Amino acid sequence: MGIAIGGRLALALALSAGTLAACTTSQTPEPTPVALPPPELPSKVKPSEIVGRWGYAAYHKPEDRARTEANARGQCKQPFVIGQGPTGGVMMYPADSAQLEEMRVKGSQSGRDYIGPAGQTPGPKDREIVAFDGRVLVLKFVDPEIDGRYGTGIFVRCAPRA
Repeated sequence: MGIAIGGRLALALALSAGTLAACTTSQTPEPTPVALPPPELPSKVKPSEIVGRWGYAAYHKPEDRARTEANARGQCKQPFVIGQGPTGGVMMYPADSAQLEEMRVKGSQSGRDYIGPAGQTPGPKDREIVAFDGRVLVLKFVDPEIDGRYGTGIFVRCAPRA
């Protein structure tokens, strides 16, 4: 009976060694790399520079810009408020939504700056910063269909409350 147990033990050890050898010689597949989105490039415009109260108006024809800017100044009685986002962006309304969302202020390889959701730059929901001098901010939607409906937006900074 001792030999039978010893024989079974030897067989079990041999099988275990074979199994271990098979494990160490088999190759496990490399994990598939996950494509990460490219890091956002910094914008020349900082989010803190556009947080505040703004008069807003929009135009479709470039020759209407001066008149539209004057109209935007008159909107400070009911300002468009751009707030600071919880993760460093700005709080704005995306096209076709009444829900505030955090937007990123982001640069691009072309040197242009955009405001839009995190991700691809320029993305279909982004607005290009056409001009910004600290007092006047001009934004144009990247998507031609959205731009055709909303036009080029002019934000004129409202005077601080007295």
